[in-house]
Amino acid sequence: MPEVNISGPAGRIEARYHHEKTPNAPVALILHPHPQFGGTMNNQVVYHLYYAFQRRGFSVLRFNFRGVGRSEGLFDNGPGELADAATALDWLQTYNPDASTCWIAGVSFGAWIAMQLLMRRPEIEGFISVAPPANLYDFTFLAPCPSSGLMINGANDRVVPTESVRTLVEKLKTQKGIVIDHAVVEEANHFFEGRMDALMESVDEYLDKRLGAAPEAKKA
Repeated sequence: MPEVNISGPAGRIEARYHHEKTPNAPVALILHPHPQFGGTMNNQVVYHLYYAFQRRGFSVLRFNFRGVGRSEGLFDNGPGELADAATALDWLQTYNPDASTCWIAGVSFGAWIAMQLLMRRPEIEGFISVAPPANLYDFTFLAPCPSSGLMINGANDRVVPTESVRTLVEKLKTQKGIVIDHAVVEEANHFFEGRMDALMESVDEYLDKRLGAAPEAKKA
């Protein structure tokens, strides 16, 4: 899991990257929670998502938004972070020009940024959106959502209530040809403290459905 530094619009972007040597390996980009509330690329949900894709043969990149860790710049409340994510995806694709597919995943604030990037990059074929803050940010730009994916939240999340996510999902389900799955992790809060295994069980189940089982799951 080598550290990489990417030249971003606000300066250096600190990142961690796993390169899959298999020809045409797919790629995935993981975005972390809100920078002003302790969100970093080392967030436990981000970390587990990173390895979920790695186990399935993806080249995977996670990074710190501007102003977080050793990433340069200042928090920009959305536009700058979207520019960072676009730059990170450009970097990932430059090193994997023949990638068979492209996925994106985000956690909370990172899920909002991820979905905006999804709208701008038609090559993104799937997404995992963990605790998407549908009650805090405007998601109406998803009109229509161009790719199928999973939205998942905790049943005891006081930051992002289940009803707000369910309402967003129901709106997106009306779009032709796109399937948005919604899962709720029982007894989980916004950070999935003590419920990480349950979260990843749902994520793995979805990825297995879309991509096939991870190698270790096939051996079990």
